Amino acid sequence: MMVTTEGTAARIMDVAEALIQQRGYGGFSFDDVAQQVGIRKPSVHHHFRTKSDLVAALAQRYTERFESALAAIDIARRDPLARLKAYVRLFATTYAQDSRLCLCGMLGAEADALPEDVAAAVATFFELNLVWLAAAFRDAQHSGQVTSALRAQALAELLLSTLEGAMVVGRGARGGSGPAAVGKTLLGGLAA
Repeated sequence: MMVTTEGTAARIMDVAEALIQQRGYGGFSFDDVAQQVGIRKPSVHHHFRTKSDLVAALAQRYTERFESALAAIDIARRDPLARLKAYVRLFATTYAQDSRLCLCGMLGAEADALPEDVAAAVATFFELNLVWLAAAFRDAQHSGQVTSALRAQALAELLLSTLEGAMVVGRGARGGSGPAAVGKTLLGGLAA
């Protein structure tokens, strides 16, 4: 099911997404969202009954956007290594916005404390990415562009974990290399 929102609901989601990317699930409230959107707190509740409803919708929307971006990469780039490099750029683009973290990466760090519907939406994001990356790595191995003997699934987990971790380390170190440089280094070490 595609998450579509217009007007105020979309602004609420945009603000909440940015807050989560900076502060995490526990680091924002409906009051914070209402203030930044310029509405009253009951108006937020009008669109999203609970925080869990809002964040589950956000994780679903984020996953859908990522799925569209992955489809666009597949269409635009036949070369397997070019697809993997384009994937790295997705994370670099997010991080370039005030050191924002991947929404689902940030939520994934809090997975055990999240409501079940939110945790399930986050798990869907990671599964989508791992399946796509494993296919991309299989293609890169078959073409000879990636020479690692590791299974494609292991390489998928390695790249996704590296990118998510590079975002966290970059923010925590207040200037680490970030996902663009770290992803380039990892792919360079795997390429033929």
